[in-house]
Amino acid sequence: MADGELFDDKAKRDGNDPSGHRARLRARLIAGGEDALADHELIEYLLMTAIPRRDVKPLARTLIDRFGGLAGVLNADARTLANHPGMGETSAAAMKIVALSARRLARAGVKDQPILSSWAALIDYLMIDMAHLTVERVRVLYLDTRNRLIADEVQNEGSLDEAAIHPREVIRRAMDLGAAALILVHNHPSGSPEPSRADIQMTNRIAEAGRLLGITVHDHVIVGRQGHVSLKAKGLI
Repeated sequence: MADGELFDDKAKRDGNDPSGHRARLRARLIAGGEDALADHELIEYLLMTAIPRRDVKPLARTLIDRFGGLAGVLNADARTLANHPGMGETSAAAMKIVALSARRLARAGVKDQPILSSWAALIDYLMIDMAHLTVERVRVLYLDTRNRLIADEVQNEGSLDEAAIHPREVIRRAMDLGAAALILVHNHPSGSPEPSRADIQMTNRIAEAGRLLGITVHDHVIVGRQGHVSLKAKGLI
């Protein structure tokens, strides 16, 4: 099996590491700041908890190489991770629990807060949740009269280069929820967040439909691995 049993006893964890490498990593992690460990060392440390009796440094580097970096590893499909040579379900779970925790933490930064005054936290949440998706996903954040989040819903999930969103359905759902405003969000799997002509046209159709019924479209945020774009900030709404 690729995965080892979990051990809480320090001697068992480090007994096969005469160089003290694991102990030094642990000491740097505890004593250091945000940059205490490099990306491949973070992956290595996670693997150490799942595979305590094996040198996992080479495995950490192969994961970084295959998935393109720390974020790529943590956001990879769980089954793909488990099937990677040297991995297994326990090791894959160690990666996925960190990704899930990061999403929960980021979401906590926007929950019950006025979205427009917590914009940086919202962008962090969206980037963590969507920037590394391999399919295009459209979400709608429905807001109350104080711009607090009522619902965060996936409207559509499409192919690598196509996603559909229907203005009538978006506005009808806003009315069902009693929402006063909304923010559109989608990702570009290509990596570049620059809006296409279709993105702009679709946004303005929804904004116009909303105006007729008193529902404000605050923004359309596009995220990708290279960053994010606000259509409102670019004067496109």
